[in-house]
Amino acid sequence: MSKLVASNPLLTLADRAEVTTLLDMARRQVEAHPDGTAVIFIPADGSAARHVTTKAFFDGAACYADALRKLGIGNRDLVILVMEHSEALLYAFWGAMMIGAIPSMFPFLSDKLDPQLYFERVKLLITHSGAKAVIASEGFVESLTTLLAESGTNVIGERHLSGEAITPDFEAGAVGDDVAFLQHSSGTTGLQKGVALPHRSVLNQIASYSEAIHLTPDDVIVSWLPLYHDMGLIAGFVLPITQGIPLVLMSPFHWVRDPKILLHAIHAHKGTLCWLPNFAYNLMATRIRDNALTGMRLETIRHFINCSEPMHVDSHRLFMERFRAYGLRETALATCYAMAENTFAVTQGIPAHENGGTSASVTVDTISRAVLTDQHRAIPATDGELSIEMLSCGRAIPNCTIRIVDDSKEKRVLPERSVGEVAVRSDSMLQGYYKRDDLTAEALFDGWYLTGDYGYLADGELYITGRKKDLIIVGGKNVYPQDLELIANQVQGVHPGRVVAFGVDDTRLGTENIVMVVEAESTDDDVRTEISKEVRRRVAAETDVTLSNVLVVDSMWLHKTSSGKIARGANRDKYLHEVGLA
Repeated sequence: MSKLVASNPLLTLADRAEVTTLLDMARRQVEAHPDGTAVIFIPADGSAARHVTTKAFFDGAACYADALRKLGIGNRDLVILVMEHSEALLYAFWGAMMIGAIPSMFPFLSDKLDPQLYFERVKLLITHSGAKAVIASEGFVESLTTLLAESGTNVIGERHLSGEAITPDFEAGAVGDDVAFLQHSSGTTGLQKGVALPHRSVLNQIASYSEAIHLTPDDVIVSWLPLYHDMGLIAGFVLPITQGIPLVLMSPFHWVRDPKILLHAIHAHKGTLCWLPNFAYNLMATRIRDNALTGMRLETIRHFINCSEPMHVDSHRLFMERFRAYGLRETALATCYAMAENTFAVTQGIPAHENGGTSASVTVDTISRAVLTDQHRAIPATDGELSIEMLSCGRAIPNCTIRIVDDSKEKRVLPERSVGEVAVRSDSMLQGYYKRDDLTAEALFDGWYLTGDYGYLADGELYITGRKKDLIIVGGKNVYPQDLELIANQVQGVHPGRVVAFGVDDTRLGTENIVMVVEAESTDDDVRTEISKEVRRRVAAETDVTLSNVLVVDSMWLHKTSSGKIARGANRDKYLHEVGLA
């Protein structure tokens, strides 16, 4: 077993005024506990984990800062990091901040992304943002150099970042309102939106969110999450590094190949906190064999926190039943609603039992499906009627306010249990979209960020019903594609998580038809016909919605976003092209 030494002190709301930049927090941790554990890297090759102390971590970042400075990168220069998940990526990120530059991690090309589309988006954002340099893993240097030949952006291979071992400099001349780094909203056009986050907002988020999850110096965070996504970047990197909480880190590619490594890392290093997207609950519950878990225990986990994509009650139940025998407590299953535009978390859902209540699980709201569809309200269901179980996202974190607004120009506030757009205001918000004032103006209304998510409030807790842009309107009724996809995912023969529903305009009827595309595990035509029939039957039986078409396709047909979510718009376009409607 590893003995982890956490650094102190934690940044709290009470002392927030004393710290103005992330570099102030870095200095604070180095001075307080230089020998505390900063990061433990779990290598993909099966070799021993590498332990890095707080001092060694920032010494490594200082070497990269020295190298970047010698390459002509300086204050407020934008530096794009197109690098594999590695120690080098972590050092490059902090090294850039140490010289006052603005680092921004890009998704690394994987089999989830179309290469041509990926490079087009990279070029578009880099050209528009005026990046000073791109730091790339060696395998990408040639392609990026050719791609950006006319942009004036310098492409630098990772091997050139060999600076001298110097004393870390935490005096970059940055102030609280300076941009610390950029995050990128995921989606089919997400790489075009660089979310500019000032030091002040990030520090406010760290203090508020630490309070919401009851963070202590005894915590140990374990993560496989991609660092270019807000959940991985903030919860699985920036928060533990700045708060002096030991971080056990592994590659997302390694985890996807072998998901049991996350649970073994929690066991070996006594992990207490772990953030997961909803699909990971299903994947680990169904793909990890019993013989891979011999001797493993999960008693140390305070919370697995479900976040970053639509959350499902059934996923929690499946995960709980699968791992209860290994010491997993029901109170460990928590929820969160988050977005890059608020740095990360907006709400945190903690079982009531953790806060002196009686429930051992996050609140589940069982509402009438008919009332939601016809009246756009979330009313508790009566016995016998079709219902939906909604999993609470929890309450707003400190210094964050949520309201539900209608679609009018005035954005009128809606009463409790009315479904509308979720609007957020906090001290953790973005400064704006980097060099995209047009997008910033669209997203902000009188100081409120309009999330594009539909949801409702009940007893102070937030519930998300779907994305505004994904909503399908059939005969005046609102249909949430996520509900239909959840049903289709349960049909035998459907590849779990590889399902998408969307609306297609029917000009003849003046409404939308609903189309479902599902990936099948079988290539047999008869089997696929039965899958299509069963998807139609179940959707009709459980929702009173009729699907216009169910297209059963091969594995890897569906497009995904950079963060691994099904790209609804891109798949709709692909469908229209293939059926000759584009």
